Parts: sequence; C-alpha cells; structure tokens
Amino acid sequence: MENKPARPTAAFTGQAVASFGIALTATTVGIVYLPVNGWIRGFLAIGLLYVVTSAFTLAKVIRDQQESTSVVSRVDQARIDKLLTDHDPFKTTVPR
Repeated sequence: MENKPARPTAAFTGQAVASFGIALTATTVGIVYLPVNGWIRGFLAIGLLYVVTSAFTLAKVIRDQQESTSVVSRVDQARIDKLLTDHDPFKTTVPR
C-alpha cells in the first residue's frame, strides 16, 4: 500500500489563484487612488511587491520542507516494507 500525497483539486487551485488576483488588484487600485503624493504611493507599491515576493518565497520554502519530509517517510516506508517482506515468522533457527 503506497501513500500518495493528495493533489489539490482544480476548483481549489482556481479559487486560490482568483483570491490572489483579486487581493493584489484591489490593493493596487487602493494604492493608485489613495489621496497622497507620489512618494508615499511609490513606497506603498514597493512594500506591496515586497510582501508578494516574500509570500511566494515562504510558500516555496514550506513546500520544499514538506517534500523533503515526504521523501524521508517514503524511504522509511520502503525499509519497513522490505523488512516485512523478508521476515518469515515460521522460520526457525536450529542451534548447532
């Protein structure tokens, strides 16, 4: 029995992409129409870009950590499967 990681559905992926797009667009529009001068608007835009790129980086780091632990658990599961396959409970050893 092999444990395969659950894949996200197309609906979940679509919802995540749509949510990200709406949030990014709404925040960008808010910054554009904010009644402040260009320097403040530019600072907020750079801050938004920094938050977006660091969120992508964090998501990648979390994914990489999860994948590394799943590889280790698959190796451990393969070792257990081999031990169980090689083990014969009815085999007896005769002392010499």
